Amino acid sequence: MADRPLLTTGFTDIELFRRGKVRDVYDLKDRLLVVSTDRISCFDVVLPTGIPRKGEVLTQLSLFWFDLTGDIITNHFISADIAEYPKALQKYADILKGRSMLVKKAKTVPVECVVRGYLSGSGWKEYQKSRSICGIKLPAGLRESDKLPEPIFTPSTKEDVGHDINVSQEYVEKQLGRDVTARLRETSIALYNKASRYAESKGIIIADTKFEFGAYEDTIILIDEILTPDSSRFWPKDGYKPGGSQPSFDKQFVRDYLETLTWDKTPPGPELPDDIVRKTSQKYLQAFKMITGKELRIEK
Repeated sequence: MADRPLLTTGFTDIELFRRGKVRDVYDLKDRLLVVSTDRISCFDVVLPTGIPRKGEVLTQLSLFWFDLTGDIITNHFISADIAEYPKALQKYADILKGRSMLVKKAKTVPVECVVRGYLSGSGWKEYQKSRSICGIKLPAGLRESDKLPEPIFTPSTKEDVGHDINVSQEYVEKQLGRDVTARLRETSIALYNKASRYAESKGIIIADTKFEFGAYEDTIILIDEILTPDSSRFWPKDGYKPGGSQPSFDKQFVRDYLETLTWDKTPPGPELPDDIVRKTSQKYLQAFKMITGKELRIEK
């Protein structure tokens, strides 16, 4: 592909705060610099092949949603204007433009706040076994991809290594207290409801998504990315048909390809063929265009 994916940043003169599966985060003392690379992870393994422009989509779509949901909760975003970055970062402008942001340095709340509006993924697997998800009883007879009677809050642990584990709301209450848990639940569902209504008006069903929160100056704020093809299941509204898996604009496309291989889902991951890379990049860009109404253009 014409666009070469950015797999790592490696700024040696800035302190690396954390290198996640997709993001390189740098410590600017009172703030953080978050850089979304083009890495892609599936089944908790970072694949050796990047997806061109993926990091730009994640960043720009998050900025769009931060703006749209700012009336629900404050978020960690400060600026994505390179001119407003510290002077030491200016020399990296070509790398940072479009895929980075300065954010507040919050203390991460150690829970993945998952909201499900439809029955899919690990939720579908759990429902088949127990007719419930994270301790929430659901009606009998639901099919894969069915819309749930109402969105449900199904938190999970936040693991640095291995799979996140679905847990009950009661589990979270024991870790964080009832008041904080109630705030996380109410805010997560409010964010999902607003975003899903908007996305559906643009032709996309948000089947489920996850949010991350942090503590900043004694206040809970929204952090990380939100409502991107990495953290959400995006389905085309046209052609939605419950009773099986759905076409998607997210990395489920890559997961489905990997399921056709003999790979045992442990590192190292397999290289992706060019057509899978190209189609995945197109899906991410298409999701951005449908949601925002704009082509993704970053002037370098």
